[in-house]
Amino acid sequence: MSKLSLQAQNRATLHRQWLIERRDATALEAIEHLVGMQAQSPLAPYVGLWTRLTTFGPADLAGLLESREAVRGSMMRATIHLMSSRDFLAFRAVTQPRLEREVFQNMTYGRHRLEGLDIDAVLKAGIERMAEGPATAVQLREHLGPLWPDREPGALAHAVRCLLPTIQTPPRGIWGKGGNPAMSTADLWLGSPVDPNPSVDDLVRRYLAAYGPASVADAQTWSGLTRLSEVFDRLDLRTYTDAESGRTLYDLPDITLPDEHTEVPVRFLPEYDNLLLSHADRSRWIDTATRQALTLQEV
Repeated sequence: MSKLSLQAQNRATLHRQWLIERRDATALEAIEHLVGMQAQSPLAPYVGLWTRLTTFGPADLAGLLESREAVRGSMMRATIHLMSSRDFLAFRAVTQPRLEREVFQNMTYGRHRLEGLDIDAVLKAGIERMAEGPATAVQLREHLGPLWPDREPGALAHAVRCLLPTIQTPPRGIWGKGGNPAMSTADLWLGSPVDPNPSVDDLVRRYLAAYGPASVADAQTWSGLTRLSEVFDRLDLRTYTDAESGRTLYDLPDITLPDEHTEVPVRFLPEYDNLLLSHADRSRWIDTATRQALTLQEV
């Protein structure tokens, strides 16, 4: 296996993240290439797209959200991501195990608070409320609390938000507008259910196309999923060795890596940009001591 220096890994991923050269692509094409964008900070994707595209204005993304071609919902790592609607429908079910852990193991809303609870009945009640119109967390609590008076309303609403394929509807995420997050479901907002048989293989390939070369641990960090080694084992992938750690790095077989001495321009990244949060080993971007000093964390 060929060895890759940290600089070679850095240049390879910056290239496929569209951060060495801005791309002449649409906002929707960029969102799909990146397999979604971290969007817990509602306006961050606007900056992330601006820094990657030759031509981009806030109306480009706002229009996608308002036309329902793109959505904001819980996906990778159980965090809010901006996705194309077709990718949300295609991959939302893949992330369900991570979202279930978020619900049942949550120290604030899960564990004993959900023991013995008829979760299916809670989800059905949540759907009934959202069928009346997008509902905020407060509105869900007000609807669910009286139905289960012996339970914490916040725990009930949290289960609905995570276990159903919920979408945060506009004006949340619209440039120049705001408001508390209001939720609907894929069925209600997009008129289509999520794919019940999603391809985790396709998700891994898409990850490598935008974030590789990468290790199994990197892919698991990005997705929040576990046991991905068996997926990597069955795929036709090229392998490299990290020159410093000896870790095995995987990549798609048809991607050529750029010269590791390629000059890189200064790029402005938003908070929680995908580039910074999608690898277990982030030394290709920032040394460990500096990262610990900055305490870069997801919330």
